[in-house]
Amino acid sequence: MAEQLTALADDRALLGRTSTAERVSDILRTRIADGYFPPGTRLSEDGIGGALGVSRNTLREAFRLLTHERLLVHELNRGVFVRVLTVEDVEDIYRTRSLVECAVVRGLGEPPYRLEGVAAAVAEGESATAGNDWKALGTANIHFHRELVALAGSERTDELMRSVFAELRLAFHVVDDPRRLHEPYLARNREILRALQDGDRREAERLLQTYLTASLERVVEVYRRRVGEESARTS
Repeated sequence: MAEQLTALADDRALLGRTSTAERVSDILRTRIADGYFPPGTRLSEDGIGGALGVSRNTLREAFRLLTHERLLVHELNRGVFVRVLTVEDVEDIYRTRSLVECAVVRGLGEPPYRLEGVAAAVAEGESATAGNDWKALGTANIHFHRELVALAGSERTDELMRSVFAELRLAFHVVDDPRRLHEPYLARNREILRALQDGDRREAERLLQTYLTASLERVVEVYRRRVGEESARTS
């Protein structure tokens, strides 16, 4: 935990002079998504509050916000922990992704589309793959899907999916083979981008739905095995 708190202290400057629970929750959400606090980690009020230089009340409000987003869980008489997803949680996350992401692509209207962010996310994934940085590739894949959602031009949809993608990262952090999990989807990202560049949103939606179905099967397979191994180890 000491290493995580040291890194977290570097985020104190992000709070500025008007530190709020929302800004603290933004920092913690990012750190959780990046794996600084893995699923099952107990979050220390004193340690995190000291690292960020915020009051106990501000931190508790930030915890409450992240609990509402299903990233944290409060256990009576034990404290606040980073949530460990169930297989059912993972399946529900993918149902939400399918509903939202496919609807966004379906509703794009007439081309051309503003694809700079989507293309940049593909390039980010290619760079991560060239460097054999599979965790970074997972991040690039998330960025790809966030940029797809951003094509809708809806702040509410962006906010909803920001929480969904952060929750999805909790599942990714449990998996011990990120290359196997993420590498096959870079080519699929390119195909979806190419279809959108060609103005074929129907093909892009078909590719995206196929992508999400395959990804769900792979994630659930690996996640179920990994969580089962952890349960057996601690029982």
